Amino acid sequence: MHLIAVDDPDDPRLDDYRSLTDVALRRAQETERGLYMAESPKVIERALAAGHRPRSVLVQQKWVDQVRVMVPDGTTVFVVPDAVSEALTGFAVHRGALAAMHRPELPSVSRLVEGLPVRSRVAVLEGLTDHANVRYSKTPQAKNRSRIAILEDVTDHTNVGALFRSAAALGVNAVLVTPDCADPLYRRSVRVSMGTVFQVPWTRIPEWPSGMDVLKDAGYVVAGMTLGEGAITLDELVAEDHERLALVFGSEGFGITARTDALLDRRVTIPMMGGVDSLNVAAASAVTFYATK
Repeated sequence: MHLIAVDDPDDPRLDDYRSLTDVALRRAQETERGLYMAESPKVIERALAAGHRPRSVLVQQKWVDQVRVMVPDGTTVFVVPDAVSEALTGFAVHRGALAAMHRPELPSVSRLVEGLPVRSRVAVLEGLTDHANVRYSKTPQAKNRSRIAILEDVTDHTNVGALFRSAAALGVNAVLVTPDCADPLYRRSVRVSMGTVFQVPWTRIPEWPSGMDVLKDAGYVVAGMTLGEGAITLDELVAEDHERLALVFGSEGFGITARTDALLDRRVTIPMMGGVDSLNVAAASAVTFYATK
């Protein structure tokens, strides 16, 4: 680790960390420089564990020892006073550490889908002594199951991060994001996801919704979560017990687009009670992931 003390927020060596609250600027800068921001030691640690490479780390003095044990040899670590950190970035850095990370190259949708593992369900028969019961238990018990989440034009970085965290926690195999979806590697998305955005395989699906055919050709049933009339309930989708299932979640304001809706294999709704018409997209995804896992 190469420690460099900096006490001037205008030092050009810190340009990667400058004005991080300006979303439009960050999008242009991160695309141009091929970097993203990992905030807090825990998130940085998860990024490194996923094989991502740090460009540099910005850290306040009291967090130096924690960062020291996790970053690769030779990493440049800028040590700054608290006031310099906030003046530079425009906010109070969470737990005093921020890393500029090289963006990994995203795979194509077809390559991502081909490489997905499948989950099997196995019945364990403990203490059964009646051979008749054992014989009748020989109906197929193991199934290859795969779950993919598709985020169509979800624009709130907090929702994207929460979706990834639920996907990781509830066994979703991969996430696909459409061209107009918020960046999963934006600082707030990464932090809200608690770094799980690094462990769930994901990529952008550039041709959407026509790219849905790649999933269908791979054997996935594509189901869109919608409030539209004629949709089946989530319980009915679960009862169909699809081995390969891709779940589409639409934007916060308008939901799934009409073009996407026309191509779906299933239209699915979560029945509401108490006068509530719908759930936030992040909450709806958690319910759906749990029900279909």
